[in-house]
Amino acid sequence: MKTYSTTLIIGFLILCSYSVFGQASYAKIEKNYNNRASSLSHNLNKTKDTLLLKSTRKITHIYSINSDYKREIDIYLDTNEYQLSLSGLSLGKHLLVVGESPKKIVFVLRIQQTPEMITLEKSKLSSLDD
Repeated sequence: MKTYSTTLIIGFLILCSYSVFGQASYAKIEKNYNNRASSLSHNLNKTKDTLLLKSTRKITHIYSINSDYKREIDIYLDTNEYQLSLSGLSLGKHLLVVGESPKKIVFVLRIQQTPEMITLEKSKLSSLDD
């Protein structure tokens, strides 16, 4: 009887931890809804680890400024579509600037987890499975 109740409690804790960790997202985007920014589609993919940029104009430059006022991204382009991996960005708020000649469109990305944190969470869950 004691083994059965212990198994139930452990199973319940595993299910709760899956739902808690499953809800944590990698990043959040605060979009620019200004009418002048409507030429740029800026979204995250389903797993929220890649920024998808699509524009009616040429995207010429992308850069980010983090909470410490340092640039972590500084890319020169000449394309209408671009996929930017967010895996190299530090935790916290990032101001992203996308250059569309002759204007710049600004929006915010908030990185909430790093790949190391996701791996750590998975290893904690797998140790409970034993």
